[in-house]
Amino acid sequence: MSKLNVQERDIVVPGEILAEGMDYLPSGDVFRDGDKLISEKVGLVNISGRIIKVIALNGKYLPKRGDLVIGKVVDIGLFGWRVDFGWAYEANISLRDVSEYINTERDNELTKYYNIGDYVVAQVVNVTSQKLIDISMKGPGLHRLKGGRIIEVSPHKVPRIIGKQGSMVSMLKQASGCRITVGQNGLVWIQGEPDKELLVENTIRKIEKESHLSGLTENIKIFLEKESGVKITDAVKLGGSHGL
Repeated sequence: MSKLNVQERDIVVPGEILAEGMDYLPSGDVFRDGDKLISEKVGLVNISGRIIKVIALNGKYLPKRGDLVIGKVVDIGLFGWRVDFGWAYEANISLRDVSEYINTERDNELTKYYNIGDYVVAQVVNVTSQKLIDISMKGPGLHRLKGGRIIEVSPHKVPRIIGKQGSMVSMLKQASGCRITVGQNGLVWIQGEPDKELLVENTIRKIEKESHLSGLTENIKIFLEKESGVKITDAVKLGGSHGL
């Protein structure tokens, strides 16, 4: 006979038994030991039908193909750029993975495109077993960032900062008028009026702090309306991309 020991959005710790029996399936940071499902990390429980998942509340970013990331150019070679995006290993942008056509025989000044110290929005296109990471600048919203501010958040809080169907980012944009890009690696770019950028940063910190609480979206909506004086429409229906 199966038994569920936790509820949706419970906070659990490593080694905690989440369910017993074979009716439930592990996902994410949950593993099976005999007939028991056990948490591997500190995190929030997510239950979807028979699948039990733990969303970690802390830890480092692990890159996956398709992730949108924000990184800093730290080196330039003959055939591309090296980018630090907060992982143990730097990523590579090759000449073929930029939107501009570059003729290396005529143009060997790659600093004209991306210079050391520039921040870029890119997409992870390859992750090898040797820890080699390739990222691309080809695609909508992938480009060098100009102006604004960049803040760092826990990568594991990114889904809450983005919100269901982009609801949180939609509210932040409505209240502030800022351009906002959230990287899966935990870097967030905010560009707008200085006081509005600060409002977005403070709200994101509030989301981080209260990410484990129920009713978060409604609480953030009330907070933003009070702080900005802007009436926010239905954020969930608006949804949209978490990028630009």
